[in-house]
Amino acid sequence: MSGYNEGNIIVHKSKLFAIRSINLYKFLCKEHAEYVISKQLLRSGTSIGANVKEAIRAQTLPDFITKMNVALKEASESEYWIELLQETNFIDNASAGSLLADCVELIKLLTAIIKTSKEKQCNM
Repeated sequence: MSGYNEGNIIVHKSKLFAIRSINLYKFLCKEHAEYVISKQLLRSGTSIGANVKEAIRAQTLPDFITKMNVALKEASESEYWIELLQETNFIDNASAGSLLADCVELIKLLTAIIKTSKEKQCNM
């Protein structure tokens, strides 16, 4: 990653999560012929970063908040798919724990960004 994104933790971490989601999707398709839940995680896991990138270029603060809220919803959905993959034994507890930790970290970061942005919006 280069330029503006290097100093932006949410951009960086959401991209890393997207890469992990893509790699997990490839693994599950190849090793377990699992295409349904993994595809859902692929979609939601990559959507987090895409919405964060859109938010970075938002023209207004309300638009920024909206895009970050969409990213937060996608992170919550990703958490659900990871839990399902774990509970159906497609991924082991260690892999699930690592993915869930990253996902929860994204949820916390996005929640804090949204809260701060809403406070800023109220003070305008």
